[in-house]
Amino acid sequence: MISKQDRRYLKRCVELAKTAIEKGDQPFGSVLVSENGEILFEDHNHVSGGDHTQHPEFAIARWAANHLAPDERAKATVYTSGEHYPMCSAAHGWVGLGRIVYASSSAQLVEWQKEMDVEPSPVKPLPIQEVIHETEVDGPDDELAEVIRQLHVKANQR
Repeated sequence: MISKQDRRYLKRCVELAKTAIEKGDQPFGSVLVSENGEILFEDHNHVSGGDHTQHPEFAIARWAANHLAPDERAKATVYTSGEHYPMCSAAHGWVGLGRIVYASSSAQLVEWQKEMDVEPSPVKPLPIQEVIHETEVDGPDDELAEVIRQLHVKANQR
């Protein structure tokens, strides 16, 4: 269940996705939030330079591994504009991060890409739960997913 508090963090992810577009990148943004509600780390996509591992969810996993104790990671929540693809899901699982909340799903992104005649990703868009075990996952958020869809349309019109 996505709460009002969750939506606040998801809206920040949308802002970061907009920043990514402004910088010529794909519209993805993510934040890591502590058990106490403090934003610990945030980032957006940086794949336009050709390194397609520069996803914000992956950056969160790296940052958390270097800055948080295992119990702090397990109690933290990752908020993201789009559901993790397998690379980021795996990083999340290996680092031991807690709950994941996303605004739009991978399945939605695949449909939007088809509608826009965009080449599909070379990586299968598996749901998070098919990649990592025992992680609480909530999403999508219908209202914010539509905002994310519009950002993808805008990014693909460039």
